[in-house]
Amino acid sequence: MKNIIIFASGAGSNAQAIIDHFKANGKARVSLIVCNKPQAGVIGIAERERIPFLLVDKSTYGQAMMLEQMADLKPSLIVLAGFLWKIPENIIAAFRGKIINIHPALLPNYGGKGMYGRHVHEAVIAKKEKQSGITIHQVDEVYDNGATITQAYCEVLPTDAPNDLAARIHKLEHFYYPRTIEFLLDDMK
Repeated sequence: MKNIIIFASGAGSNAQAIIDHFKANGKARVSLIVCNKPQAGVIGIAERERIPFLLVDKSTYGQAMMLEQMADLKPSLIVLAGFLWKIPENIIAAFRGKIINIHPALLPNYGGKGMYGRHVHEAVIAKKEKQSGITIHQVDEVYDNGATITQAYCEVLPTDAPNDLAARIHKLEHFYYPRTIEFLLDDMK
């Protein structure tokens, strides 16, 4: 069974979509959830799904103990699902090529530090873009810089508020992220 580690900071809707997808097909399992916010909804998901979780703060994030705990699980992939901290270089080095992220825009546009969630949707609408979407990409040492794995598109309507666009983006995320993860896992030896 292939192991997935999820890093998340928020409500956890993408984490739940990934968990549900692999519970249904049995090709992998989420073996750990890493979170930096004790009150995040993803912690409740971890508890309900009986998935171990690791709460990190600035003093423990990326330290040797965290790396050892992750390495012991032999993850096939580390999946960022709304995790708002930059991944430390030592984690990237230890798991190079095995860390992916989902971004709620069509990179390279609307990426980088501070571009997440509502901020992205507000920027897309302010520029009167006709399309937005998601980008699933490799993680490297620079925010939203790694190689693109897949993109999916949706229309931006002239009447859209950020919440309207966010709802369409979430549908794309929940559909494409688990399937992209499955594709990547199937492609691994």
